[in-house]
Amino acid sequence: MTKLLSKIHIEDIMIANQTLKDVVVKTPLQRNDLLSKRYDCNVYLKREDLQVIRSFKIRGAYNMMKSLTPEELQKGVVCASAGNHAQGVAYSCKILGVYGKIFMPSTTPRQKVNQVKFFGEPFVQVILTGDTFDDSFKEAMKVCEEEKSTFIHPFDNYRTITGQGTVGVEIINDMEDSIDFVFVPIGGGGLASGVGSYMKSICPDTKVVGIEPTGAAGMKRSIGEDKVVELNKIDKFVDGCAVKKVGDLTFDVCRDVLDDVIVVPEGKVCTTILDLYNENAIIAEPSGALPIAALDYYKDEIKGKNVVCVVSGGNNDIDRMQEIKERSLMHEGLKHYFIVQFPQRAGALRSFITQVLGAEDDITHFEYTKKNDRDKGPVLVGIELKHKEDYAPLIQRMEENGFSYMEINKDQKLFNLLI
Repeated sequence: MTKLLSKIHIEDIMIANQTLKDVVVKTPLQRNDLLSKRYDCNVYLKREDLQVIRSFKIRGAYNMMKSLTPEELQKGVVCASAGNHAQGVAYSCKILGVYGKIFMPSTTPRQKVNQVKFFGEPFVQVILTGDTFDDSFKEAMKVCEEEKSTFIHPFDNYRTITGQGTVGVEIINDMEDSIDFVFVPIGGGGLASGVGSYMKSICPDTKVVGIEPTGAAGMKRSIGEDKVVELNKIDKFVDGCAVKKVGDLTFDVCRDVLDDVIVVPEGKVCTTILDLYNENAIIAEPSGALPIAALDYYKDEIKGKNVVCVVSGGNNDIDRMQEIKERSLMHEGLKHYFIVQFPQRAGALRSFITQVLGAEDDITHFEYTKKNDRDKGPVLVGIELKHKEDYAPLIQRMEENGFSYMEINKDQKLFNLLI
């Protein structure tokens, strides 16, 4: 596939790199032995989770704010963010002595809200509003218009993109060998646009692959339809990528510089987060784990190659770990929820345990209310398996022993209602 010339000039990314050199951490590019062995290639992790705000977002935020005139800075700045961009703007406000208002979705993890306040006080005011980035964006734009302040866009701005592109500068400077693949997460598209533009300018043969979560695959769909598409709804779990509509500029750039965009299920992302922690002691947020989760989908193409995965951030809230484990188990086929019709007689539970459960199966959830006027009563049962291959025998034993059931894993609305 022949690529068009990037709309982002390499000279501006190099200027941004000079602007940021005394502000950001030059994060390490580390070869990961475990992942390299697993995929029979050389996997390098660009550790933006070790950035000063534990995310790459400081690069774009500071670069854009530094380009503003003194008069513009005097009027203050405004941003909307699910967390990481907000931290970048807050940190920049404090460094530059600029006042800012930061709009965040009310669903933002508490840890990220606290970090924004920590990095920006007393120069920033945090305002929680709406359920998604797009809701916060609309409120932020109203304030910009009313107060004539400058909106610091998290992705769809030239200076933001060139700032994010400095991740690519550091990758190429630190990599001694040629780079065959770069895997980068996509939310609004700023990081992919910046890194992709720099890579294609310096190393045109490097394949740049953008990664989106299945529940918010706006760039994939937009490129497929050759226009920016606003998604009707999104899964907000991968909060750093939970954007209904990618940027107009980022769409144009990504369409030119990306070789592929693939989507990864949220459950797969959760498995990767747990693996990174358990095997490498790396705390990655969902969007930061996306590129590594995508390696399975490229395992044949990357054999024997040099691969860079951008771990974009590490702002993960410990309160989410139970949900992460649950989503991982369900994705791996190890956790299943059923509504089972139990006979309303003494010993029914004992029969279920002895006749239906396998030797290594475990009941992790059980809700039952006895109804005296019925022969059978519905029971909500959660079962964790030792191996995913144990699922078919479990179903067979339920049917053979007369336990009628409904599996609610496969009905998202019902699952969300009951679990």
